[in-house]
Amino acid sequence: MVEAEKGKKVDNNISKGCENAEDNLAEQTLSFDWHVRRRGAWNPGTGEESLRQLAGDGVQWVREAVAGNKRTPEDVLVRLAGDCDGFVRAAVALNVRTPAEVLDDLAADEAVDYDYALNNNRYLVKEAVARNPNITQKALQALSTDGDEHVRASAASNPGIASELLARLSKDVSWLVRDRIAKNDATPESMLAHLSADRIMDVRISVSNNARTPQTALAALALDKSWEVREAVGRNPHLDKKALSELSTHWSWKVREAVAQNSSTSEEILEHLAVDPDQSVNKAARERLRLAKITG
Repeated sequence: MVEAEKGKKVDNNISKGCENAEDNLAEQTLSFDWHVRRRGAWNPGTGEESLRQLAGDGVQWVREAVAGNKRTPEDVLVRLAGDCDGFVRAAVALNVRTPAEVLDDLAADEAVDYDYALNNNRYLVKEAVARNPNITQKALQALSTDGDEHVRASAASNPGIASELLARLSKDVSWLVRDRIAKNDATPESMLAHLSADRIMDVRISVSNNARTPQTALAALALDKSWEVREAVGRNPHLDKKALSELSTHWSWKVREAVAQNSSTSEEILEHLAVDPDQSVNKAARERLRLAKITG
């Protein structure tokens, strides 16, 4: 009897907690402060009716948050795709719930925003569309031939991009495009092997970090002229023992530290690095040895 009463109290507390959370969300959507309304619009727990209401908010940043919310209904996303603000349309373009036909229309959106870091305009909507995994191959093909390198780079990063498009983009004049291909988990091993010899160091680093890079390419990268590349490949858990052993004696402490932190590094190599003259290296090696003893 007592246990049953306790159970009822727990259920009642949970129910009250849920009700309070819903009330708080409702209060956020009705707040006079647009920052609070924006938080409510971003919240994945906000109900559809509240999102519909916030989609008509007079502040663009609130509407942008609604457009980016994964719970926003399709019909609301369709409406926001025609919003007067480019940032709102870009959020719609990134939302995985946005219908493919809407993405096709947004792929031609010429809205730009000035990037002060690059001192250049960025096509914020087209870049966003190009990254959406639900975009059609036809639209993705069009964006992959865009005159702007950032749009092409966004297309190259899409996980659903066709292999023939990747093959063409892997020869793009922009290193940024090739770098996005090197980072893409969908990139075939043969293409990663090709990019492992890229003249740009950043591209080779991205290939070194990719879990799909074949052993032959990893072995070549472990002998790269740049220590930054060797550091990156030293962290790859798929690197073989021989390459890890060679990198563990590299002159750069950052490379040796990367080997010490690699989950595939053998206990023998770790014991060697545990007495390394560099404090960062021996500390990383000792920590790995300690964790190995705990996990057995």
